[in-house]
Amino acid sequence: MRRWFDRHMKLVMVLPALIFIVLMIIAPLAYNFSYSFTDWQMSLVKAPKFIGLQNYKEILHDERFLNSVWRTIVFSSIAIVVETILGVALAVLINRKFHGRRVVQALMLLPVVATPVAMGMVWKLMLEPSIGIANVVVEALGFQRRAFLATTGFESMLWLIIIDIWEWTPMVMLMVYGGLQTIPLEPYESALIDGATKWQTFTKITLPLASSSILIAVLMRLIDVIKTYDIIYATTQGGPSFATETINIYGYLNMFAYYRFGKAAAISVLFFIVVMAMGCGFLWVKSKVEVEY
Repeated sequence: MRRWFDRHMKLVMVLPALIFIVLMIIAPLAYNFSYSFTDWQMSLVKAPKFIGLQNYKEILHDERFLNSVWRTIVFSSIAIVVETILGVALAVLINRKFHGRRVVQALMLLPVVATPVAMGMVWKLMLEPSIGIANVVVEALGFQRRAFLATTGFESMLWLIIIDIWEWTPMVMLMVYGGLQTIPLEPYESALIDGATKWQTFTKITLPLASSSILIAVLMRLIDVIKTYDIIYATTQGGPSFATETINIYGYLNMFAYYRFGKAAAISVLFFIVVMAMGCGFLWVKSKVEVEY
């Protein structure tokens, strides 16, 4: 027994992790995938009925689903671009030595510390049409009150994007800041001797050497922002008139509001495939642009 244990030590040590992955990740995914081919109203009396690819066909011809996909793309794209630009800029800023730097770093990380649902409720109160502080400021500036989160146009989605940027830009900043800390001083000293400007130093040294950490931050935020649920549900619940309904909100409503478990399972399967494809694509890009130094 001792000899067998010594020969299979690696397998024995990773076995608990493998069991956890199978029970908590693979098994639920397989369960969800199997029910995506059924018609089930989550009834304890009526058993699931196998309908093949009918759920997927219905989804791909569902205008509401296609609109939710478009909103998810718009929400994710704008949030990622702005968060990356601001995150890199703030990381470069706090990477410099100045008085009160630690205090500034702590204050910038405050939005990340709070839970997204709590932040969503705070912003909902701030943007509330009748008692919100946002309309107090608007009226003080001489403008009329606005229903920030109750418009059927793009304004409601824009405010959700602003909330996401406000909360998660510090996380991008922190990850990029960690990458900046690993860059050696020698390239900067050489650039200073050669008379390079600050912009040239930033574009030719800082960005290339920090590209790995920037891409990792973008990848993590992309995966996270695509499946954003808590902020949206806490503020608008996908309304008004589906103006802020993303894939996650639509899938949630199909499961817990419309009791269409099979369709919700199919939506989550398609969503999982998209997220995995984007993740693999970003890892491939990262491997191509990673700089060795």
